[in-house]
Amino acid sequence: MKLVAVFALLCLLGVITWAEELQDYDLSLKTPHCRHPEYQEWYSVGNMCVKLIDQALNFNEAESHCAGIGKNIHLVSLHCAKDNFSIGRFAREIKDSDFWVGAQIRPTPVILLKEGTDTSQGVPQLVSNINACQVIAEAVRTTLGPRGMDKLMVDGRGKATISNDGATILKLLDVVHPAAKTLVDIAKSQDAEVGDGTTSVTLLAAEFLKQVKSYVEEGLHPQIIIRAFRKATQLRSLLEKCAATALNSKLIAGQKGFFSRMVVDAVMMLDELLPLKMIGVKKVQGGALEDSQLVTGVAFKKTFSYAGFEMQPKKYENPKIAMLNVELELKAEKDNAEVRVKSVEDYQAIVDAEWSILYDKLEKIYKSGAKVVLSKLPIGDVATQYFADRDLFCAGRVTEEDLKRTMMACGGSIQTSVGSLTDDVLGQCALFEEVQVGGERYNFFKGCPKAKTCTIILRGGAEQFMEETERSLHDAIMIVRRAIKNDSIVAGGGAIEMELSKYLRDYSRTIPGKQQLLIGAYAKALEVIPRQLCDNAGFDATNILNKLRAKHAQGGMWYGVDINNEDIADNFQACVWEPSMVRINALTAASEAACLILSVDETIKNPRSSVDAPPAGAGRGRGRGKPHAF
Repeated sequence: MKLVAVFALLCLLGVITWAEELQDYDLSLKTPHCRHPEYQEWYSVGNMCVKLIDQALNFNEAESHCAGIGKNIHLVSLHCAKDNFSIGRFAREIKDSDFWVGAQIRPTPVILLKEGTDTSQGVPQLVSNINACQVIAEAVRTTLGPRGMDKLMVDGRGKATISNDGATILKLLDVVHPAAKTLVDIAKSQDAEVGDGTTSVTLLAAEFLKQVKSYVEEGLHPQIIIRAFRKATQLRSLLEKCAATALNSKLIAGQKGFFSRMVVDAVMMLDELLPLKMIGVKKVQGGALEDSQLVTGVAFKKTFSYAGFEMQPKKYENPKIAMLNVELELKAEKDNAEVRVKSVEDYQAIVDAEWSILYDKLEKIYKSGAKVVLSKLPIGDVATQYFADRDLFCAGRVTEEDLKRTMMACGGSIQTSVGSLTDDVLGQCALFEEVQVGGERYNFFKGCPKAKTCTIILRGGAEQFMEETERSLHDAIMIVRRAIKNDSIVAGGGAIEMELSKYLRDYSRTIPGKQQLLIGAYAKALEVIPRQLCDNAGFDATNILNKLRAKHAQGGMWYGVDINNEDIADNFQACVWEPSMVRINALTAASEAACLILSVDETIKNPRSSVDAPPAGAGRGRGRGKPHAF
């Protein structure tokens, strides 16, 4: 009897366990009550009706009649163990798809990826990527600064390497996490481009992600964070601040906001080398200072023209441009010149030769396909009328500066003859037009393909005031250009990061909405550099940072960590300098890496190939073995 009772108890526990497991397979049906047809017993088993047969290890096509549904449920490959009545994995199939109104049946899955492929998505996957980047940053965190520690790296062959260079350490790490590899790549890029700042760029990228991790976990969309980061990374506002500072003591201080934006726009239009000669400044009397404009391209005042220029077109699209150093007019005889002729026919032959030479030049220019003709020397009334009759624009006596700038921007070359006007020596632009600016006519060349150039057209009253304005803009242009070019320096020791952090904190208070918090988080992340310098030197980081915040709030923009005296100091005067290109590149690369990681919403990792390993002696002969992986 005891054995029977124990067996019955086990059976009851098995049935309960089986019923609980079946509840996991939800077909979105109402809970039916199923009646066992043989034992006349009622079972409530959640969302499935089953026929319990404890005599068989497995059975197929078992049917159960359910009072709540009144239809048959078709079960396939239901495996049942005698001893514990547990069920294994089974596939189920509904014979009559219309057995229940509103039933939700999952569609047949479409398999696209290879078996064993690891996929993860959503917020947990994004948080996992952020955590992986934190681990990479921890590997190089203690190497930052002059008091940083070294790392001993041993590869798979037993070769030991001691280094505190961030790029070297990350290269020797066998990183397999795809998101963490992004930080390794930006460190390599920083090392290849500027040669320094590899540890800083890694720490900055990881700190950016750390500061926004809580926002990601709360469900904030990553694109909002990315937009805030890119807005904070744009150094344009800082450049405008530099230009405005240069204009503070000038006569145009009242319009420093207007001109600082114009100066930054002008410098940002140039090529990477920022050639100063590609920025032209022209002055037109009349109007207000705010009437000044920036032209994207070459612009110069219309030169003196002879009769007939009124008939010339004033606008072309995609014209070819001939740039000459050739005189295209009939000159009067020089004083005291003497020509001896024997007859009127001889004199007429000389005159006809002059006309023939001129018309031959004009015809060659016309046949070259050029629509705009510029010359350093005069273009006379005959040539002007000739070009007007053939739908060409011409301008003579163009200054050498304007002609060379047009050549550099539009391509081609300045010709001293018209004998070989081919497409190779002709320039081209997207748009040429003649525009009225105040009381003057100006020629605009826009969409220049060869080099980026721009022209600032200043407006104002007195000539002396406009000249002073031009000199002021020149100073501002040089300041902005120096701030962009890589030959400038900034104070190290965390000074520039603290100043940027202070500026971004102030800027964030002017922005409403979520971006205020995100730019504030970006600003806080910048403090990781001075904080880590203090930690690596054994200083009280909290105390040092408080002093730095107070000093920068008072205008001490170059104050950073003083490693020697465990305090803060003006690192610019202390000659603790860094090339500005290093810091700009580090900030840009770190921000882009953080945005890249935040923009990933799913990670798909393919399974490793199941290729058999090579034999033990494969790597011993002539380098044909399988290469080692570090």
